[in-house]
Amino acid sequence: MKKIRKNTEADKRTSRMAYPYALWSVIFILVPLVLVVFYSFTQTSDLGVTSFTFDNYKEVFNPLFYKVFFRSFILSGAATIVCILIGYPVAYIISKMDISKGSTLILLFILPMWMNFLLRTYAWIAILGKNGLLNNFLALFGLHPNSILYTSTAVLLGMVYNFLPFMVLPIYTTLQKIDGDLINAAKDLGANDITVFRKVIFPLSIPGVMSGVTMVFMPCVTTFAISRLLGGGKTMLVGDLIEQQFTTVGDWNFGSAVSIVMMLIILVFMGIMNKVDREATEGGEHSVRTK
Repeated sequence: MKKIRKNTEADKRTSRMAYPYALWSVIFILVPLVLVVFYSFTQTSDLGVTSFTFDNYKEVFNPLFYKVFFRSFILSGAATIVCILIGYPVAYIISKMDISKGSTLILLFILPMWMNFLLRTYAWIAILGKNGLLNNFLALFGLHPNSILYTSTAVLLGMVYNFLPFMVLPIYTTLQKIDGDLINAAKDLGANDITVFRKVIFPLSIPGVMSGVTMVFMPCVTTFAISRLLGGGKTMLVGDLIEQQFTTVGDWNFGSAVSIVMMLIILVFMGIMNKVDREATEGGEHSVRTK
């Protein structure tokens, strides 16, 4: 009985310690979300009368904005794929190193993230500009290409540069947790390095890949600073559309409706990714056990 009483008292103390975090969540998460939902379903007339309406959501699905949504998802998907193609080999190579060397390389890899996000993005203007470092370097070989600044390619490069660490870190963490005995067992059974990677390492690293996809795709599809600076306003994404409604146009109702639609799309995407992650994890473990 004394032990049960002590556990109950400890649980009560833990619950009381959670009150500040619950208050923080209500003030900074729940209240803003309620306000956004409220604005998305209302419209204020010139006389200051606020009325309930679905017109904001009807405007979101206007064919004029389909191109913005399509461009956002295409660029975000392309950036995510490029991050996988670059990030997985980097994470795999680092995971094979000694812990001290690997930790140092990971630290150096994420070091640019300590710099301000806008400063990192501004640096690409100096690199990709007409008289930037890239064109000056190509000029040494007699090449004088047009500047790719203020194009979709520049926006894609900015996304990959800024969000690549979010792909490398979860993959590296997952690779580090793989039991070495499984790899040794596969090699003892005659599997070469390619077979070990294909049937053991990669299936077990899929959860890290799925986490990386989520952590890269989400900020890419909602970004507006990268597309504004590197796209020069020529490549409008959903994030630009939302930011424009709140800061320039002043139509908070339509901006809120776009935000809610994007939130629902992201939640559906996260649900799909979690389901794929769960199935891949179970399938990968089963594959390793049976093979």
